[in-house]
Amino acid sequence: MRENPVKQLLKAGKPAVGTWLTLGDPLATESLAHLGFDWLNVDMEHGSIDVRDTRTLFQVINTTDVVPTARVPWNDHVWIKRVLDAGAYGIVVPMVRSREEAERAVAACRYPPDGIRSIGGGRNSFAFQTTQAEYLAHANDRLLVVVQIEHADAIRRLDDILSVPGIDAAFIGPNDLCASLGLPPSIDCDHPDFEAAIAQVVTVSRKYGVAPGIHTNSGAALNNRLEQGFRYMGLANDQRLLSKGVAAELGVVRRER
Repeated sequence: MRENPVKQLLKAGKPAVGTWLTLGDPLATESLAHLGFDWLNVDMEHGSIDVRDTRTLFQVINTTDVVPTARVPWNDHVWIKRVLDAGAYGIVVPMVRSREEAERAVAACRYPPDGIRSIGGGRNSFAFQTTQAEYLAHANDRLLVVVQIEHADAIRRLDDILSVPGIDAAFIGPNDLCASLGLPPSIDCDHPDFEAAIAQVVTVSRKYGVAPGIHTNSGAALNNRLEQGFRYMGLANDQRLLSKGVAAELGVVRRER
């Protein structure tokens, strides 16, 4: 059964860099999968990507060594089991604000007796290049569980949340965290209140052996966050990367009207 390279990187304290898939396009996803990312995360929370689309994107990603993950629409075991059965190597759970919610997320990713994930069909064994029996025996240890820290409530309860066994990474959603702090939403926010909050995430994550993570909009911003101790790193998304690249090239084109 294949290992989970991102889980191994984070356990070793090394960065794992990926981007978010919002377009739902297989060819765009295939292109990104050959560019050197460690992981690609399908965003099912926002936009119109459904489980069938997600399965197709996983199949495309599985032609490479990149780790396929998905952000589910909500902390719901039904969504989580369907996405895992589609072949996810990991799950990103949005808006985790309490210990109970963190425990619920971990349990949904684990087969009994460690959790509540039900056993059914799917392409999970194909994704890990193994048999169904081997998948059932090792999935609990191989799957990546990422909880999103994106609300002031979560900042106040970091110890309660991140001490839950089975959490691999705590990923900050800057826009929502800013909003809950009464700040204008921003991916690359530098307000002192925001910086103080995310510094707490780094400190408490390290305390419990969890990899701190955050979303960024540029390589320069990502490097700055790495220096602050973040390790599970999101770089923009497919739509933004496309738009930014095209805008940069068009910006140097000389057109006479």
